[in-house]
Amino acid sequence: MKVSSYKELQAYQKSYDLVNKIYRLTKSFPKDESYGIVSQIRRASVFVPSNIAEGYMRGSKEYIQFLKIALGSSAEVETLLSLSKDLGYCDIKSFIETYNLNTEVLKLLNFYIQRMSS
Repeated sequence: MKVSSYKELQAYQKSYDLVNKIYRLTKSFPKDESYGIVSQIRRASVFVPSNIAEGYMRGSKEYIQFLKIALGSSAEVETLLSLSKDLGYCDIKSFIETYNLNTEVLKLLNFYIQRMSS
């Protein structure tokens, strides 16, 4: 299926939703984490849909590299989410919902990369 815009890609849509979830989730984090985990997880989450969009617009030659950058940022989100849960900064329900959405994004990005690489 040919898409006419990056906005039609499931990975973009889900990663965009993930950014919104991350921002809502981190609102309740301790104030002393504003420049630590909060800043880092927000930045990493924003990089995912941003790199999907930028790579799509640049074209197929560079697209795989941008998808790989998005994949790395999504893995960073996964790590920071787990750390946030372990430090008691978020409740288990919010963690699971956000973690599962990020896992979907990771799977989609891997699928796109594999499909474009073959």
